[in-house]
Amino acid sequence: MDSYFLEAKGLTKYYPIRSDLLARLTGRTALLKAVDGINFYVKAGETLGLVGESGCGKSTTGRLVARLLEPTAGSVYLKGKSIFALERSQLLSLRKTVQFVFQDPYSSLNPRKTIMQILSRPLEVHRLAQSFLEKRKRVSELLTLVGLGAEHLDRYPHEFSGGQRQRIAIARALAVNPDLVIADEPVSALDVSIQAQILNLFRRLQEELQLTYLFIAHDLSVIRHISDRVAVMYVGKIVETGTVQQIFQAPMHPYTQALLKAVPLPDPKTPPPRLTLSGEVTSPINPPAGCRLYGRCPLGGPECAELDPELRDRGGEHFVACHKV
Repeated sequence: MDSYFLEAKGLTKYYPIRSDLLARLTGRTALLKAVDGINFYVKAGETLGLVGESGCGKSTTGRLVARLLEPTAGSVYLKGKSIFALERSQLLSLRKTVQFVFQDPYSSLNPRKTIMQILSRPLEVHRLAQSFLEKRKRVSELLTLVGLGAEHLDRYPHEFSGGQRQRIAIARALAVNPDLVIADEPVSALDVSIQAQILNLFRRLQEELQLTYLFIAHDLSVIRHISDRVAVMYVGKIVETGTVQQIFQAPMHPYTQALLKAVPLPDPKTPPPRLTLSGEVTSPINPPAGCRLYGRCPLGGPECAELDPELRDRGGEHFVACHKV
C-alpha cells in the first residue's frame, strides 16, 4: 500500500440544523452534510487542487485537514499519523507542520499590529527566536522571501495593497517552516494581474522550500496553473480526481464536463456546450443517497437516486466517475 504525505479517509463533517421547519415538526434534527465521506491523498512536494463551486465543502475540508474543525467521522493521516488522535498538548507540533493561508488578506491580518508584531508572533509561540534582534532578522528574511523588504517592518496592514497583504499572510505561514500549506482561495480577492504574481510566488516557494500544497479554489484557470493533481468537489462529495491533464482533457464525470464547458470562450461563434445541467444546485441538507447530481444530470436515470457513482481506475489512480460516461 502506498504511503502518502497526506491522506483523508471517509472524512465527514455534518452540521445539525435545529431551526429547520421539518426538524421541528418531526422532532428530528436535519443535517447539513458539508463534507460527506470523502477520500483523497497528496504526495510530498505536490499540489492537489480542490475545485468546486461555492458552498460545496472545499473550505470545510481545508479546515478539517488543518484541524481547525473536528470531524463528524473519518480520518486524516499526516506522514502516516492520524491528526485527530493527537491530544491538545500535541497540537502545537501540528500547527508547526501545517499552516493556513486564508482567502481575504484584508481580514486575516490584525489591523492593530505592525508587520513586525504579526510575523514575529509565530516565532514566539514556537520558540524559534529568542531575542528581539533575532526575531527582527528572521522577519526581514521572511519579507524578502515573499518579495517585500525590511523597510516594511514597522508599517501596519492598512498601508499595503491587497497583493502585498497576501504576501505578508504567506510570510506568516512560512515563519514556522511548515511542510504543508493549505491555501483557501488565496487569490480570489485580488485583481487578475496580481493573482498571477501571487500564484508564481506560490510556485517559486514550493520549489525553494520543498512545500506540499492543498490549494482550494473555484477558478479553473487558477487550479490548472498551480496544480499537479485535481479533485473536483460537488455538494460535499469528491466526484472525480486525476492529474491536471486527465481532468482538463478527458473528464469522466458529467459535473466535471459541465464545469469545464461553462468556461466562456473568446470566440463568439463557438457553439454552446453540448452537456448542460438543469435546475438548482442540490441542497446539502439531506441530499439524495446516490449521486449528488441526481435531478440535474442529462444522463441520469432513476437508479442514480440510490446508487453512488462507481470507483474506477485510471492510470493506477482510483477515482469516482459516472458509470454512464
